[in-house]
Amino acid sequence: MAGALLARGMSGGDRVALLTTSTGDMLSAILGALRVGIVPVLCHADLLEHERDALLADADSQLVVDDALLSRLLEGPSADLAPFPLARPMHYTSGTTGEPKGVWTGVLREPDAAALFDEEVEQWGFAADDLHLVCSPFHHSVAIRFGGGTLLQGGSVVILGRFDAARATEAIVELSPTTTFMVPTHLQRLFARADLPDLSSFRLLAHAGAPCPDSLKLAAIDAFGVDAVWEFYGATEGQFTACSAAEWLERPGTVGRARRHRRLFVDDDSAIWCEVPRHARWTYWRDPDKTAGAWRGDAFTVGDLGRLDSDGYLFLDGRRDDLIITGGVNVYPAEIERALCGMPGVDQVAVFGFDDERWGQRVCAAVVGETDAATVLAFARGRLASYKCPKEVFVVEDLPHTSTGKVQRGRLLEHLGLSPRPPRN
Repeated sequence: MAGALLARGMSGGDRVALLTTSTGDMLSAILGALRVGIVPVLCHADLLEHERDALLADADSQLVVDDALLSRLLEGPSADLAPFPLARPMHYTSGTTGEPKGVWTGVLREPDAAALFDEEVEQWGFAADDLHLVCSPFHHSVAIRFGGGTLLQGGSVVILGRFDAARATEAIVELSPTTTFMVPTHLQRLFARADLPDLSSFRLLAHAGAPCPDSLKLAAIDAFGVDAVWEFYGATEGQFTACSAAEWLERPGTVGRARRHRRLFVDDDSAIWCEVPRHARWTYWRDPDKTAGAWRGDAFTVGDLGRLDSDGYLFLDGRRDDLIITGGVNVYPAEIERALCGMPGVDQVAVFGFDDERWGQRVCAAVVGETDAATVLAFARGRLASYKCPKEVFVVEDLPHTSTGKVQRGRLLEHLGLSPRPPRN
């Protein structure tokens, strides 16, 4: 792949957009491009045409690759490759609360590129005897970090493409993987199967990407083993923390302490900031104003809110963009979701604000599970202050998710058949 791109006149810092499906060929393309400093722009193959065109126009890629072109490029000439990626792929933030923004690092100096790669190896222990089970699509940064890191350390990967609990079960039984990353939705689907496989082959189950209910976390610890389960907190922009299961059991709800080479602090507005080394710096693609707003010196924020305990362990309260202001009081959906996820019969919860003439916004909850609105409301009243309790509960069959398992809050109203109140003149 690298030789084919160079033969087409591309060079370090150029961008190649991959509108491809999540296969071994796609991972080869990503790693080949990165190891000569060409930056893959990762676009979901299922994007609607107008969504795809908007991202491609913004990224200004020198080449757009679909599956058919990818198969031809993989027959290109050989090329000399760096031993590690010389850049990070350019991912676009999800855009659930605004316009998607590209996260850009450009081509890194070789010492910085080596430091960035070594940091991941140090954190997760990628090794030649690892077999990594890839459950997420390759437009998601974590799939590339774990899958690519394993390959570059001499290990192997097995790729599911789209997650399917039955296929994952078959792969676990037949191949005995040693590592995997799953979002909570993946774990829920796996544990819902009657034929849950023996998971003792795994030395590492990492999870992130969405809040994990305590009951699900405990089930994962029981199934995979306390030493295998790790959680981390990060974003498209960068990584903040890592947390072992043992640490979580001592401090339920924490997402851990700052990763090595980083420092966390929380400002007066409860926004979480992460001070990073030079190799972890980034900008928003061609948007200096948004970049400036995200950085204070060597520290950045993505707008998440939280608190640090006296030992430096971070607890998340939600996102500033998700904040509900009801009757002049701030309410954080993540806190309510954590409380309701502990209710028997509740599988998933999404809490949101809905325009209200009296309160400005009223707290609402969409719930998936074997329950009813009255039962959810009664449960909430026993565990939450009255102003935090949902005023309205919608019991639904499913919630709108991104392909990486995050609830699409921007689509909740449409999904529930609600219309936002028109703005006042």
